[in-house]
Formats: sequence, structure tokens, C-alpha cells
Amino acid sequence: MMSAMTETVAAPADTVPMSQSAGRRTDLRSRGEPALWSLGGALAIGVVMILGFLVLVFSNGVATFIPKPLTVVTAIDGTVTAGEPFRSELYKPTPEEIATLTPDWQERIKAENGYASRTLYRMGNFDIYGEDFRWVPDFAVAKFEQPKNLLFFERMEWGAFVGTVKSFKIDGVDQAFAGLGDPKFTKVHADSRERAEAIRNIERGDIGAINHALDVERLALRKIELSAGRNSAEFKAAQDRLNSVSGDLQKRYDALTAEVQKLRAANAGNTLTLAEIGGREKTIEFSYLVRAYAANDMNLAQTLGVYFSRWWEFLSAEPREANTEGGVFPAIFGTAAMTLLMVIVVAPFGVLTALYLREYAKQGRLVSFVRISVNNLAGVPSIVYGVFGLGFFAYMLGGSIDSLFYPERLPNPTFGTGGLLWAALTLALLTVPVVIVATEEALAAVPRSTREGSLACGASKWQTIRYIVLPRAMPGVMTGVILAMARGAGEVAPLMLVGVVKLAPQLPVDGIFPFVHLERSFMHLGFHIFDVGFQSRNAEAGKPMVFVTTVLLIALVTLVNATAIIVRSRLKKRFAGSQF
Repeated sequence: MMSAMTETVAAPADTVPMSQSAGRRTDLRSRGEPALWSLGGALAIGVVMILGFLVLVFSNGVATFIPKPLTVVTAIDGTVTAGEPFRSELYKPTPEEIATLTPDWQERIKAENGYASRTLYRMGNFDIYGEDFRWVPDFAVAKFEQPKNLLFFERMEWGAFVGTVKSFKIDGVDQAFAGLGDPKFTKVHADSRERAEAIRNIERGDIGAINHALDVERLALRKIELSAGRNSAEFKAAQDRLNSVSGDLQKRYDALTAEVQKLRAANAGNTLTLAEIGGREKTIEFSYLVRAYAANDMNLAQTLGVYFSRWWEFLSAEPREANTEGGVFPAIFGTAAMTLLMVIVVAPFGVLTALYLREYAKQGRLVSFVRISVNNLAGVPSIVYGVFGLGFFAYMLGGSIDSLFYPERLPNPTFGTGGLLWAALTLALLTVPVVIVATEEALAAVPRSTREGSLACGASKWQTIRYIVLPRAMPGVMTGVILAMARGAGEVAPLMLVGVVKLAPQLPVDGIFPFVHLERSFMHLGFHIFDVGFQSRNAEAGKPMVFVTTVLLIALVTLVNATAIIVRSRLKKRFAGSQF
């Protein structure tokens, strides 16, 4: 009886639990997996692209200064090429070239679908050969050699020289060459380079100061002439002062010139005669020799010594050979100075604008229009800012400054042309929308209860903003400044119009009053990369410098950003959990 009462009805065979049925009927798109895969895939692609770019730049840049072995390649036709293997590639020989090859090489090229490999050698010796590089096809090579006595010379002019030392002289007396480690050889080289540096310091420092002092007196006389006339007593007094000062300066100039001539005469007696692989000779002064090394006969310590000495030269010296060799110190200084000056201008201006829009301005159509305009300014091409900076800052504002304060220098402009100040202001206009938007978002993120609590305690609105709101929004403000610094430091197009130049021998900061010269043109790492990569007489010669300068620019921007990020992180920790 109990079994009858508890009788149950069996479920149909095709019935399944509701959860499983619902699982089969649920659209895959509603679960989010396709969106998750798409977002993850996009992130992965972006990371791979960035890492690939960094690996390409750093692998080429870091390896630029590694000394490479020197190879002597003898061709079948007897042509001899000596130099550093630069790179290799596949190319398609012409039918005429293939016709002159052996059947074996013809078959090998045919098997490669008509392609053959060739190697580009950096020969140097441009003053002898008229070319820096030479392609050598593999099928044209008779033999390879790497002689240990083959030397690589880096010179102040005409680039590198590959060859051997034929002879050298000390004070005009022939000496026996016993190797690069010969104490006499190294001492005369060091002494000659020291005298060359002394000549450079005298010409740029002492003689430059004399020329500057004489120019100041001449401009003062010209200024009095414009204001009081040539017949005035002030003009005659200034002219007498100029004549007196000119006499004293001329005596100092003559003494310095005699000292320079003495140093040059001493260097002229120390010469080095080099011979290239074919026997042709070239005589240079030791003062024009930067360094020399036996590329095929160096141990690890010597290789590292050459490598790090090249890095030190790159970071501390001026460029030479149309910026393809030497250092980039003026470009480093110019980039850092311009970025710092830009931040000094853009940070307070952007923060004050955002504070007014968020905390003081009455919200309405006008404020909304201003915000829309600020957001649109962020999308304006940078070259437009360059044209505006050139027209407004340089020509209009700078021209007015010249007319008011420097009339004696006209028609030569002082501030009425591109310079460090106008470049910084132009980039400040370019990056200020980023700071304004980031600061507004940071101010909006501060809870309203924080403001109300401060006001309830008796603080004024400005005290609340200064001591409560702004410190808590400072991490967001720093984010905007970081983005502005990163963009400003890497911009090139506007700088080409408002101050950056290929070579600036005078830094914006020196020992001549007023010590900081914001009107001067300057060098920039970004423009240096453009100039070396696209304006050099030989693109192959400039390619290594492009990579190593790019590495330096990335490292400099990363260092500046890392410093700002550390400051932002500490601000976050300081105000974490301090809200009402």
C-alpha cells in the first residue's frame, strides 16, 4: 500500500535539467568570452609591438659602439677591400654579372631563384676613396683575411681610416713605430690632444669673451647714436670709451692669438703617416686622431675599453662629421633645458586653468564650450603649433621685444627669431590641454564630502582648495604633467620652426652675463635623429647614430617620467585613507 502511495511518474527520456538546457540555449556572446578574447588579443598584439620596437632599437643601439673585426676581401678580379662588415642582404644580380660567373655559381644563383648574397663593408678612408661603403658580392670573393696588423683609426675629420702606420714624427723627428702601446706613441698623442683642447678653450672661451666684450661696447655706442645722435656729448664719450677698451682688448687678443699659434706650431711637428691596404698614404697631425685600435688583435679588456670610451665620447662631446660621429652633449643639454622650461610654464598655467574651470567658474554653456575647445586643441597637428609659435612668439612678440629693448642690434634679430624660450612656450601650448584635462579629472575625483567637511570647520574656499583638494588631486595632476613631458620631449616638427638647429656650438647657458641665454638656438635629440637619418650625405653612415641616439632619447624620457611617477606614487601614499 505504501509503495502505491509513493508511486512516481518517470520523466520523459528527452527531458534534461533546466540548468543544462539553459546552458545550451545561452548565446555565447552574452557570456563575454568573445569580448574577453578580443581585448586580450589586442593587448597582446600591442605589447608584442612595443617590445619588438624596443628590442630592435636597443639591440642595434647598444651594439653600435662595439669594435668590429676588420676584414680584407680580395676579389677575383684583384680588387682589394678592407673594412668592417656592416650588413648583408640578398639581391638579384644582372644577367651580365651572371654570365661572367662559373657554372657552379650560376647553378647556385638559379637554385636561389636568381638571388645572391652580398656584404656591405665600411671602408672609411673617404678622403682617398671618395666613398665610405662598398658592396662585395659573395660570388666575387677570392679570399678573406683578418690581419692582426690592420688598424682602425678614428679622426676628427674625414671619418675613419683603415690601414697601418707607415711612420710618425715627434717634433719633426722620425720615430720607429713599435705598436699602438708604444709609450712614445701614446704620450705624443695625449700631449697633442691636450694642446688641441687648450686651443679650443682659448678660441671659444677667452677669445670669445673678448669678442663679446667688444660687441657690447659697439652696441652701446650704437644705442646712444640712435637715442642722442652722433653729435651728442654722450656719443663722443662712448666712442672714446670704445677706443680705449678696443686697445686693451686688442692687446689681450694678440697675446691669446700668439699663444694659439705657438700651440698649433707644436702640434704641427707631431704627425702620423697612415697607409691604406693598397699602399696609398695619408699624413695627419696627432691632434686630429681620436683613437686607434687593432681590431683583430684585442682582448676582452681592450674591447670593453674602446666600447666605453666611445660611450663617454658620445655623452660628453660635440658631434662631428655632419653629426654622424662624435657626441651629442649639446643635444642632451638642449632637450633637457627645453623640457624643463616647458614644464615650468605649462604646469602652473594648466593647473590654474583647471582650478578655475572646476572650482570657480559657473557651469554653463560658456564653460562647456571652453572645455570642448581645450579637448579639440589636443588633436591639432603639432606643426600648426610650430607655425603659430613662429608667427606669434618669434615674429610678433620677439620682434616687439627687439624694437623696444634691442634697437641697436637691428636688423639682426635677438628675440625676433627662433630660440629656446619660444620653443618651450610653443610646446607648452601644445601640451597644456593634456594638463588641463588631467587636472580637472583629478579635481573631480576628490569627494564632495571632503570639501564640505573643510568648509564646515571654518576654512575658506581657497583654503579648502589649497590644503584639502589640491594635495589630494596632486597624483592626477602629476599624471598630466608626465604625459605633457613625454609628448613635449619627443616632438620635432614644431621645433624645426622655432629654434632647433643642426649644430649649436654655443650652449644656452655659459659664463657670459646674463649666463642664461633663452634667445639662442639649440640642439635637440629628436631633431638630431631626423637630421642624421635623413639629411646625412650617407644614410648608411648615419644609421648607427640614429639607433644609439634613439636609445638615449628613450632613456632620457624614461628617466624623467620615472622621477615624476615616483613623486606621484609618494603623493598617493601620503593621502591614502585621509578622506572624511
